[in-house]
Amino acid sequence: MLIGWKDGLKLVGVSVVCFCAVFVCTFMLNYYLDVLPLGDTVTESGAQALYRAQLATARMTAAVSGGFLALIAVVMVVFYIQLYVDEHARQLGVLKAMGYSNGRIALGFWVFGASVLAGCALGFGGGWAIIPYIYREMTIEGMAKIPISFHPGLSLSLVVAPTAFFTMFSCAYAAIVLRSPVSDLLRGKSERDTRKIGVQLASRSFLREMRVTVLKSRKLLVFFVSFACFCFGAMVQMGISMKELSSVTMGALILGIGVVLSVVILYMSVTSMVRANLKNIALMKAFGYSLRECVSAVLGGYVPFAFLGFAAGTLYQFGLLFGMVNFIFADVGEVPEYRFNVSAFFVTLAVFIVCYGAAMIYYVRKIANVSVKEVMQENR
Repeated sequence: MLIGWKDGLKLVGVSVVCFCAVFVCTFMLNYYLDVLPLGDTVTESGAQALYRAQLATARMTAAVSGGFLALIAVVMVVFYIQLYVDEHARQLGVLKAMGYSNGRIALGFWVFGASVLAGCALGFGGGWAIIPYIYREMTIEGMAKIPISFHPGLSLSLVVAPTAFFTMFSCAYAAIVLRSPVSDLLRGKSERDTRKIGVQLASRSFLREMRVTVLKSRKLLVFFVSFACFCFGAMVQMGISMKELSSVTMGALILGIGVVLSVVILYMSVTSMVRANLKNIALMKAFGYSLRECVSAVLGGYVPFAFLGFAAGTLYQFGLLFGMVNFIFADVGEVPEYRFNVSAFFVTLAVFIVCYGAAMIYYVRKIANVSVKEVMQENR
């Protein structure tokens, strides 16, 4: 299997998610392992409460961010493998017709594991680069100076193990997807979908059916759009609030991770969504539907899910910070009371609407330039 540079660019999303997960887990788990043996040096009751709270924060942050982002990476790999098979169905069908087995073709998907390796390695290096700043921000008064130690097991767990897992998972899932009959692969999924759309165009309720069909056929895209908006709503508001609760450094880190995750995932998902529906849009334009109707049918259905994702992110960040302040740091003195930041919510909402609207305008222009002749050509 040959993956071109355009297909390789899609894997940047997987690398970014892995980078963010390993980046956070590296400095949090390294802090936990380095601070854990220093518990005996903490004698004051107030410092002991802070010590326990810091350990709990490191564990919870690593578990929540690492586990959640790892799940997202799995879903993204599944999505990209399925998308690749759909877009290259004919080429893969020819290989199977020539006698190549599913397993032999699936071995070529090892490159998906390479994208995980790149993200994990960069995340581990970035996490180590920022460790001195994190240790300084999380220093506990009265405790001995925290030594910065390298833990080989951590590198194996955060870099080697995820790479091995995703490489094997990619090849195994690709082998399952490739079990489709040769005749179906040779016809190509996009061609079958286009024929169905051509029949449905005769219906007056086509626009409503089209919107529902797009959402049903691309459930993972609905998830990615929602998740991108979830990340933006949660991480941006959390980053603003963390400046008051913790430090400017932690707030900037969370804010930066949230913006990068949301922008990358939203870009990859919406780009894939538009590309997957180019033939449908071309048919709609050929039958006389206006650009507004095309956009409403293809992109309009995602708008409610985008705002639902933003709302879920808002509730998530409030619940997480409220729980940390009122439960984990309940026995620690001088921790400011946390309340829902109304001003941060409206500022983030306004920025979200502007950014999401700008993204939609960009893709509307791309749809306006869709050539019926170009998109109806056979995949090569």
